[in-house]
Amino acid sequence: MYKFKGKEYPCCASLTMGVIGGKWKTVILFHLIEGTLRYSELRKQMPTVTERTLSLQLKTLEEDGIIKRKVYTSKPPLKVEYSLTDFGKTLIPVVQIIADWGVSAVEEKGEVIE
Repeated sequence: MYKFKGKEYPCCASLTMGVIGGKWKTVILFHLIEGTLRYSELRKQMPTVTERTLSLQLKTLEEDGIIKRKVYTSKPPLKVEYSLTDFGKTLIPVVQIIADWGVSAVEEKGEVIE
C-alpha cells in the first residue's frame, strides 16, 4: 500500500493515476509544459471543458503540489496564473509519452480532425 496526501493506493501505478488520471488533469499538465498560463488561456486550449470542471481539476492539482496558482491583485481585473511546480515538472516525461502515444495511435488507426 502507498499513501500520498492522506489517500491510500494499492500500487504505485494507482497512485500516479490518482494524481494525473481523469479526463482533464493530464490535458492541463500538457498545456502547462510550455510554461505559465492564465486561466482564460487554459480555457481557450480546452474549449470543451466546463468552467466548474476546470476549476475543480486545477484546485486538485494545486492541492497535490503539482501546479502552483499565482494571483495578482495589485490592479483590477484580477489575474490568475498557473504553472508547474518543481514536483509537477517531474511528470513532464510521463505526460509527453502519453501525448506521443496519442499521436502514434492517430497515425496508425485514426485521423486528425481540423
